[in-house]
Amino acid sequence: MCGIHSSKLLLLLVLLWMVCAAEAQLGLNCPSSCGNVSIPFPFGTTRECSLTPEFLINCTNHGPYLPSYLLEYNDYDLQVLNISVDDAELLVSLPVASDCYYNDTTSMEQDKFLNDEIEWQFNFGNYSISWSRNEFTTVGCDTLGLVLTQDFSGDLKPHVKTCLSYCEDRADAMTESCNGSGCCRSDIPKADVKEEVLTGISYGFENSLLNNSHTIEYSPCGYAFVAEKGRYDFMSADLSNTKLSNTQFPVVLDWSVGNQTCEEAKKNYSSYACKGANTTCQPSEKRPGYLCKCLPGFRGNPYHEDGCPQDINECDGLNDCVEHATCLNDPPGSYTCKCPKGLKGDGRNSGTKCQKPKPDTQIILIIALSISVCVIALLVACSSIYCALKKRKLIKMKEHLFQQNGGLLLQQQIATHHRGSTQTAKVFSVEELKKATNNFDECNVLGQGGQGTVYKGLLLDNRVVAIKMSKISDISQVEHFINEVVVLSQINHRNVVKLLGCCLETKVPLLVYEFVPNGTIHDHLHGYTQISSKLTWKVRLRIAAETAGALAYLHFATSIPIIHRDVKTSNILLDRDLTVKVSDFGASRIVPLDKTQITTLVQGTLGYLDPEYFHTSKLTEKSDVYSFGVVLAELLTARKALSFDVPEDEKNLAKHFVFSMEEGRLLEIVEKHIVEEAKGEALVEFGNIALRCLKLKGEERPSMKQVAMELERLRVEECGNNKVIIASSSAFHVEDGSGVISDISTGVDALNLDSMSLLGNGR
Repeated sequence: MCGIHSSKLLLLLVLLWMVCAAEAQLGLNCPSSCGNVSIPFPFGTTRECSLTPEFLINCTNHGPYLPSYLLEYNDYDLQVLNISVDDAELLVSLPVASDCYYNDTTSMEQDKFLNDEIEWQFNFGNYSISWSRNEFTTVGCDTLGLVLTQDFSGDLKPHVKTCLSYCEDRADAMTESCNGSGCCRSDIPKADVKEEVLTGISYGFENSLLNNSHTIEYSPCGYAFVAEKGRYDFMSADLSNTKLSNTQFPVVLDWSVGNQTCEEAKKNYSSYACKGANTTCQPSEKRPGYLCKCLPGFRGNPYHEDGCPQDINECDGLNDCVEHATCLNDPPGSYTCKCPKGLKGDGRNSGTKCQKPKPDTQIILIIALSISVCVIALLVACSSIYCALKKRKLIKMKEHLFQQNGGLLLQQQIATHHRGSTQTAKVFSVEELKKATNNFDECNVLGQGGQGTVYKGLLLDNRVVAIKMSKISDISQVEHFINEVVVLSQINHRNVVKLLGCCLETKVPLLVYEFVPNGTIHDHLHGYTQISSKLTWKVRLRIAAETAGALAYLHFATSIPIIHRDVKTSNILLDRDLTVKVSDFGASRIVPLDKTQITTLVQGTLGYLDPEYFHTSKLTEKSDVYSFGVVLAELLTARKALSFDVPEDEKNLAKHFVFSMEEGRLLEIVEKHIVEEAKGEALVEFGNIALRCLKLKGEERPSMKQVAMELERLRVEECGNNKVIIASSSAFHVEDGSGVISDISTGVDALNLDSMSLLGNGR
């Protein structure tokens, strides 16, 4: 019976406590402060006014400025400085741990080290030390402070933090900076898991490794303490301040309700703390247990039974409405943003904002499609018109360039001189030639002269060609270009460079020749070629004979006689076999069949220019004979036609050669290795041919076909070949590369057939 009555009595006491607790939540008869510290629920100064015994504040006095106490440990009460419900934090005052040395030397030596002795130890029970809001500080010279933190189970765990403050001398300790000299500051150790939150703290000192007898005068004590960040600023005077041990610093503690999760706490509704209106339960992020929070838009104490009744007017403070929207407070706990008239949207920066109303999607689609079709049609029309205009402009430009570059003149010349010949040059497009020369890159320049620049190119069919870009600065020079095309288009001879085609689509007309890779005679004679070889006597004799044969072909074997007018060693090319290719016909002239001479503007190269032509302006085939005589003299002597670094009487090669021949000093001016290779009689005969070509009067000079015959005969005699052909006393027949049979008068009766290279392809 006694047991039953005891159970009923216990139940009655529990119900009474719950009623008192409910009254406390309603604020009935419960003090709201202790001294100058506000005591919000769930805290209370009595068991009835607090949510649970863990939130009981031991308020010893109720005066306006007397302290309140949280709990008592080892006869020491922790003073409560502030309670925050929103942040779930408690601010308490914690004393400083110290270790001082005795004044007398005997005692100092005896008790200087207090090894491994715990100076202060505090257990905060259901509260934990905030590792993010506090820091550990050691003050003193040669002081090693230790702080050991205690986990939720109440056991000391190896969460150890040390901080060493050391002083080299007194000046080192006066830095007023907590950087290790007289003062050391570090963070509180952070627990690894939530179940190991810091619920206790212990201080200790470790001085056994340090000899600090020299610092006692200005730092007799060592201090260690935990304080809220920013609450302590080190001053050098604190080193000698023995009263620092009586100082207390605020420390932040974290709190929560129980040690259950929100789901677990809701199962026991009678003890569940978040039962008020407009409240919600949230797990604590800093320690086990949960916290009560007001719903967004409400304020109040979420731990009270009536919860958070007060609606927050968001329009009075910060809200998410856009600049021109009107904020409307809509209780409970919400607000709306009204857009200005004519605009639609939720009016929030994070939402659809305020925008002009969008038209119907179908209408937009129709309008967009119509605009797109119109734009496309307009673009197609503009593109077609542009292409047509561009094509028309291109055609007109090509027609203009064709006429400007002498296209009409070329057609007239071809119609006049070709007389139905089917052999015509190809007309290249400018794109083909740009691609062949890499857009006329300077690296592909083969040479430059008075008539233009020559580039090396590679056609699409892998033929290597030489492309000549003529220099035309005025209308009068167009004739030279057209003249070269007309002349070369009529020539088909193995010793004349072959014209492959031309291009008239550019501002500067272009000619395309076969590529002759071995430079000019001028290069070989005067060391300008990269091939370091000397021309032997037999090679020079063959070069002279082939050149004479090519010029004789121009004078007598073409349908209309052609005068080259610029015969010189730099216009005589050599291929890989050192075969002659006569080039550069820009200055050439076609002689009408009914005339033997023409009057024209004097043109040619000094040193090679016919004196008679120079004085009379009358151009005949004998003008080429004189120039060829200079070439023969140059082949013999390897001297330039004009030299300015020699004596006055030797500057002009033609005059010097004639003077040397007349005085019988030919061998003195002939190149040394030629004298050693050739027969003396052959050199003299070769010199006599050159001498006759260099006569001042044209009528005294031999014709080019006579020169060709004599050089061929001399070459046959030098080669010593016995294979001959018999010809009449007046002429012999030679077939050229085009299959044309020509009769050339000669006084020679027998010629070596294998060595002959006059007009045809045989040698």
